Amino acid sequence: MLALIRTIFSTTFSISRSIWHSLDVVFRLFSNAFRDRKLERSDPDALDMPPAPVPEAGDLIATVDDLNTTSNVEIIEVRRYYPPGVSEIIGRGGESFIGVLDEFTVLKYPCIPGNHESIQTEARLLEILGGHPRIIASKGLTKDGLVLQRAWNGCLNDYIISQPTIPFDRRLLWCKQAAEAVSFIHGKHVIHCDINLRNFLLDKELDLLLADFQGMLKSVDGKTLLDGLSRECSKSYLPRPHGDYACVKTDLFALGSAIYFIMTGHEVFPELDSLEDDEEIFSRFENELFPLDNHACYHITEKCWKQQYRSAEEVVSDISLLQASMTAAE
Repeated sequence: MLALIRTIFSTTFSISRSIWHSLDVVFRLFSNAFRDRKLERSDPDALDMPPAPVPEAGDLIATVDDLNTTSNVEIIEVRRYYPPGVSEIIGRGGESFIGVLDEFTVLKYPCIPGNHESIQTEARLLEILGGHPRIIASKGLTKDGLVLQRAWNGCLNDYIISQPTIPFDRRLLWCKQAAEAVSFIHGKHVIHCDINLRNFLLDKELDLLLADFQGMLKSVDGKTLLDGLSRECSKSYLPRPHGDYACVKTDLFALGSAIYFIMTGHEVFPELDSLEDDEEIFSRFENELFPLDNHACYHITEKCWKQQYRSAEEVVSDISLLQASMTAAE
């Protein structure tokens, strides 16, 4: 696709993006040439010109070894394996398998044995965040991977799709919990970079846990200190000139798409495919042609997409006001 070609050949390109599904084969686009590049721009400078969104991935691991040619592409088949203590594989997150250890914990370990870099990045970000009710709990690194809290009810994306009738109050609570999670990590100078319903997990009480931390750690003055190279998919992507750039506003834009999904039961632009139609999705967001569905959080999602919030805490406040008004009307 044009968007994919444009992104690969962009001089500001620096991504590693993976999407995993039921096949035992994985796709990865990774640029080594700009691995350690740090963008030295302010938020307004980095958001004022729109390039193509980061493309989603398919069924192969493809490593781009040379940004000036498409000939050096390595294709790797990934097979399941089970480190000591793992009884079954229940999912994938990023470039990793999720294996059951016991009733309370899982092991996140690399699909390619020995490829621990992304897991070490996640462990570091979770260490910086510390404990919080809305953040997946880390139990620490082992030689095999990262031990994490087990989320018994899977991801929010699958739960909403499988449950046609979810009470309005529960949906609104999830929106608030999602915003609370984002507010907390931003307070620790962490940018998630991939806010979507597959990365919101559900515990036994159906409360949200934000997971899969492959984003950025920022300094107080906005410099990137750590980057796991994760970026948003097209339906959560804020148009900007540098696909490798992320900040509070890019997370808040993605939060708007997440809240929309929670309230409506489907993604933005459900008639469009996030991969095949990424240019059309990008164009709509660029031209502020946002979804017009009439749902209770419409004004909140619109403010997220239009970058009218300064922080996720403001989103929490608006949802709290909505909850209060709903209670008063009963």
